[in-house]
Amino acid sequence: MSDKDRTPSCVDCNAVWKNKGTTNCWSNDPETSPPQPPNCPSRDNEEMIGECFDLYKGDTQDAKMAQVAAVVEGLCYQPIPGSDAVNARWTRVEDTIAFAKLMGYKRIGIATCIGLLDESLRLTAILKGQGFTPVSICCKAGSIDKLELGLEEKNKVRPGTFEPACNPVAQAKLLNQQKTDMNVIVGLCVGHDILLTKYADAPTTVLVVKDRVTGHNPVNVLYGQNFYYKRLQSQQVKVDEE
Repeated sequence: MSDKDRTPSCVDCNAVWKNKGTTNCWSNDPETSPPQPPNCPSRDNEEMIGECFDLYKGDTQDAKMAQVAAVVEGLCYQPIPGSDAVNARWTRVEDTIAFAKLMGYKRIGIATCIGLLDESLRLTAILKGQGFTPVSICCKAGSIDKLELGLEEKNKVRPGTFEPACNPVAQAKLLNQQKTDMNVIVGLCVGHDILLTKYADAPTTVLVVKDRVTGHNPVNVLYGQNFYYKRLQSQQVKVDEE
């Protein structure tokens, strides 16, 4: 099997990261960096990757978004004095606000699930407080029964009742009518979020990923202790003020 026939699998470098604290793509020293594994997507794709990176240079909107996103990433973390470790200091809400401000956006669309209206109302208050004009559109726009999709009563959450279908394309087009500069998804269902993103004119990010079981925190299914808190295994928490 040739390298080009292999299915890329960056997750295979997890063992290298755990062992060495670095990978081939996270090292600027070719003499000491771990080698690229056979299924590394960077192998034999240098030209294409370089062409993609060129999109981030210059003064296009793509370039500005890439540059601003990198700036926000840097602002999100703060170094720990006397250590090479860093702490994350901003939430996803703050990251979103910082990105929108640095991009010069004003009208922020909120594509909300009807089950998260309270959360979206709280987000609206925050966005207004930050000087934005929020525009919120619910997933059930139009209030058309799921039976109109060709489904059966048994496919409903509550069979035998009126149950409107989600209408993410209309949701996106209503946001388009409002000429939003950026959209934020709050808890749309899997698939509905894809359609919303596909039909939205404005760049769209996700603030809340729906997961009813884990309190909208799906990463809990994958692990209990995340990457950023690994430092707690070797670095003492300072409780005194220094």
